[in-house]
Amino acid sequence: MQNKPIIGVMPLWDEQKKSVWIHSGYIDGIIKAGGAPVLLPLTEDEEVFCRALEVCDGFLITGGQDVSPKLYGESAKSDNINTCPLRDKLEAVAIKIALERDMALLGICRGLQFLNVSLGGTLYQDIPSEVEEPLVHLHTPPENPVTHDVVIEPDTPLASVIQEQKIHVNSFQHQGVKELSSKLKCMARATDGVLEAAYMTGKRFVWGVQWHPEMSYQTDENSLKIFRAFVSCAKKDK
Repeated sequence: MQNKPIIGVMPLWDEQKKSVWIHSGYIDGIIKAGGAPVLLPLTEDEEVFCRALEVCDGFLITGGQDVSPKLYGESAKSDNINTCPLRDKLEAVAIKIALERDMALLGICRGLQFLNVSLGGTLYQDIPSEVEEPLVHLHTPPENPVTHDVVIEPDTPLASVIQEQKIHVNSFQHQGVKELSSKLKCMARATDGVLEAAYMTGKRFVWGVQWHPEMSYQTDENSLKIFRAFVSCAKKDK
């Protein structure tokens, strides 16, 4: 039991209900991979948030609202941009701490996007209107369809874990990485060129993936491999 790394999970925010929530797949995927997940507080009290993060060995940035365009020097281009300023604020703090402590860090969907922005990258605010001949990247939950192919870059950590050149993934986003941060390297792209996974060199584990392994880990071995790699690298004896 003591060897199970504690993974701090960023909760999602429901603006309509004014409540925090979490997709069970984030929690169950971590448990299945051998970790002990804890839900971090979504609070204005930054000291409380940082104290909770102190006990964690890894940090998972979940999906959710759009990243504020202000954080990469743009204004909203349409009225379909839905943000959560408190998440933006706390995740920036968490990423800084995680990198300083060399914690394992995994970003999923928004998590990849926010990681990229926090390190100086930019986003497509709306893939359908900004990418030429885009694939379908947005499907409506609760369906979990295999939406498109992702081509994995050779000689990357993802290639080492997955051991395949091309995989099939789900997709639930209308935004995506546009300019990749100079501190990150590409691990995979969709066949329309949109970046689907990235990582940081020189760190224990800093990954971001655009698809949702928490929705498919029960039936897709590649999704579970991502959780297992993340949790394994979070262990204190690493």
